Amino acid sequence: MHDTLPAGSEVPHTWSQSDRFVPRSFVRPLQRFMDTEASGAIFMLVAAIAALVWANSPWWHAQETLWETDLSIHLGGLAHIDLTLVEWINDALMAIFFFVVGLEIKRELVHGELRDPRKAALPAIGALGGMAIPALVYLLFNSGGDGAHGWGIPMATDIAFAVAVVALVGPRIPSAAKVFLLTLAIADDIGAIVVIAIFYTDDLSFGWLAISVATVVALHVSKRLRIRSLPFYVVVGLFLWFAVHESGVHATLAGVALGLLTPAWSFFDPRRFGDHARVLVEAADDGMDDGMLTQAEYELNQARLEDLSRLVTESQSPLERLEHALQKYVAFLIVPLFAFSNAGVRLTSEALDGIGTDTVVLGVALGLIAGKTVGVFGATLLGDKLGIGSLPEGVTYRHVLGLAVTSGIGFTVALFVAGLAFEGEPMLTDSAKIGILAGSLIAGIAGYTILKTSPTAPTDDDRPAEHAESSLVRGSAG
Repeated sequence: MHDTLPAGSEVPHTWSQSDRFVPRSFVRPLQRFMDTEASGAIFMLVAAIAALVWANSPWWHAQETLWETDLSIHLGGLAHIDLTLVEWINDALMAIFFFVVGLEIKRELVHGELRDPRKAALPAIGALGGMAIPALVYLLFNSGGDGAHGWGIPMATDIAFAVAVVALVGPRIPSAAKVFLLTLAIADDIGAIVVIAIFYTDDLSFGWLAISVATVVALHVSKRLRIRSLPFYVVVGLFLWFAVHESGVHATLAGVALGLLTPAWSFFDPRRFGDHARVLVEAADDGMDDGMLTQAEYELNQARLEDLSRLVTESQSPLERLEHALQKYVAFLIVPLFAFSNAGVRLTSEALDGIGTDTVVLGVALGLIAGKTVGVFGATLLGDKLGIGSLPEGVTYRHVLGLAVTSGIGFTVALFVAGLAFEGEPMLTDSAKIGILAGSLIAGIAGYTILKTSPTAPTDDDRPAEHAESSLVRGSAG
């Protein structure tokens, strides 16, 4: 070990920021693309198309074989989990997706639009209408039939695709309309979570349910005691997931619970950051000279830098740190993988011939197209006329109509609910998938057309839109 180290050396660029051919030609362009609003939806769309192509290729049997592969975990005599590959994706990886949804709901409740009841009232009412009417439309076709249990499928809005459509429209949409859509989608997510928890839970084990509740209480107490160890929460979170899974409640709800429990405020007051950081930086500067640092001086300086790094970390809330750390994994890995494993459906001549009479297809598709439009637009109009809430400045009823139609894109959560509603019933599941794909496609095109032909919004209104972006679509991570 050398006794002295060079001082004042320039910090080198990371590999991805270097001027080499691969970073310059591929890595940085990909990073810029991933920072756009529509990128997450594009990844998801490509994955869904790939699943459809594979399902209708000569190798479709391989798709079924792959996703039905059994994967088991044994922890001695303490735990045994036996799931297929697609169940691991739907139950485990999607728990991370719902964890981020929980984080987003918590952020909106504490810092965002849902914090102000007056501002949240209208989009929340719109979300309620957008859940109730699609369910009723579905039941008009399926009440009393084999597919009646699927009424929750057309209730959900896919945030990533909906926001991508709005982003493609561009400056014609005022930023307030984007905020309205995101608030509506968050309220929609809350409704979907409640529906999954209450109506799509079978065979409850009250013992494991009590353990799950006790674990949530323990996490809350740990938070109150200001335990900050991430490994501790990871271990307890994994146990919570296992307990919820064993209870009969869908395991993804463990992710929602963890998200809602995550602190939304920083441990260190960010208003005091500048003073403390300045002391550390000045101390580091004082410890430098133009010559060589001794080993002791180098180690002391490293300790100051570590203190500064901890100060930066502690000045951000755990919610912000986790949301930032997970959003790209969710948007560019978990959700596309979910789409790739769940969107595949064989479009045989028999299936296509029966689309016009298949009540599940019609119920889902019309629930998304007509039900969402009537529900969101009608409830928003009623709430505005009754004075329960008011439209944001610059937002017209034409914008609301376009957003209502766009909210009929019900891809991710709709597929998820379809898997829960028709578990073990592949024919009904395939019908639901066809309805979801057809309804979402028509809603997306129609919503884009209406919004694109809306009057151009004032340019200045677009500036605050960045603050309203959902983490599920912001570069992205519904």
